[in-house]
Amino acid sequence: MILMEIGFMRPERLWALVAVPVLLGVYLVWSFARRSKASVDRSALAVLFPKRKAWKRHVAVVAAIATLASLTLAWATPNGYTNVPKDRATIFLVMDVSLSMEATDVQPTRIAAAEQAAKEFVSELPAGFNVALISFAGTASLLVPPTTDRGQVDAAIDGLQLLQSTAIGEGIYSALDALALIPPDPNHPNDPAPAAIVLISDGVSNTGRSSSDAALQSKSLQIPIFTIAYGTPNGYIVDQGQRNPVPVDKDELRTIAQLSGGKAYSADSLGQLRDVYSGISRTVGYDKEKTEITEQFVGYATVLGVIALLAVMSLAARWP
Repeated sequence: MILMEIGFMRPERLWALVAVPVLLGVYLVWSFARRSKASVDRSALAVLFPKRKAWKRHVAVVAAIATLASLTLAWATPNGYTNVPKDRATIFLVMDVSLSMEATDVQPTRIAAAEQAAKEFVSELPAGFNVALISFAGTASLLVPPTTDRGQVDAAIDGLQLLQSTAIGEGIYSALDALALIPPDPNHPNDPAPAAIVLISDGVSNTGRSSSDAALQSKSLQIPIFTIAYGTPNGYIVDQGQRNPVPVDKDELRTIAQLSGGKAYSADSLGQLRDVYSGISRTVGYDKEKTEITEQFVGYATVLGVIALLAVMSLAARWP
């Protein structure tokens, strides 16, 4: 689980932190005064802490004050928000299989890299999530209805075939039609599971129904669409010996995300695509849950206290 934010259940106790700058100030004043009198100082402190060991003294004092700060924070009962996997949801993975996805500006090709990243994304989702796979080119096809069988989804991704034209709107409508196929939760049969559409494409629609209308319908059903514009401005494919540019177009996908209440991403490499999918996975697959984390700050204080003790012991002297 990943810590997201920190708050305090007893914030009034944080007043004790005022001791930290006070102690640091006292130590700095003492250190400055000692250093300015080093040539004539023959006090017990000078004997106990010779100049060559000054750095150890600094470590001991700073670690001790940091220990006090950590214990004070623990006393204030800190809590944080962690990412906790959702019990159930449905993700509609909508993938562009138009001929432009054959471009090699992303190695080895846009479609091959997209397939690899998509399978990794599916594997990162919580086990209880249903996943559906839709492909679209001139038309859209529901290849895998909502299922928890990751192997079935992976096999369908491996079998994607490129076709002519691009109908992004049809891909979205196909996902919305498949909502009726989501298996009911046996524990909550009357409660619809949350759902989201993850759509990856490299171009603009040139056939089919309006993608904007599809995005608005998706919003009305409370199904956000996370779009990924995939490819570079320099992409091209070779058709009948002719080199045809197929630059990625982000505008339509950005509009879809905005209208649906989702979020638009872009990626021009396999590494970036993996990062995008990982971010989407955290967004759709996890909830923030508040939890007390006092023990973490006690642990920090313990480590800092040990460091301070070791530093003092290495000086073979009393505390300043």
